[in-house]
Amino acid sequence: MKNVLKKQMFALILLGFMAIIQISQAQAPPPPPGTKGGETNGVPGGGGAPIGSGIVLLITLAAGYGGKKVFDARKRLAV
Repeated sequence: MKNVLKKQMFALILLGFMAIIQISQAQAPPPPPGTKGGETNGVPGGGGAPIGSGIVLLITLAAGYGGKKVFDARKRLAV
């Protein structure tokens, strides 16, 4: 009985995955590239987003996290 139940559960899960694949189709492809390198106004791929401040923010957060880890490790050794 358990073997039959396992086979039925496997078949049900397999059918569920097949149904999800049919439902989740990809969207239509983008329009063909224009004459200015593929962008409409000649803007580079990122759209002119300022990534410099984001990198500084990430480095600052990483340094703070590392500093806290060092502080905690030294505090544990002192005890």
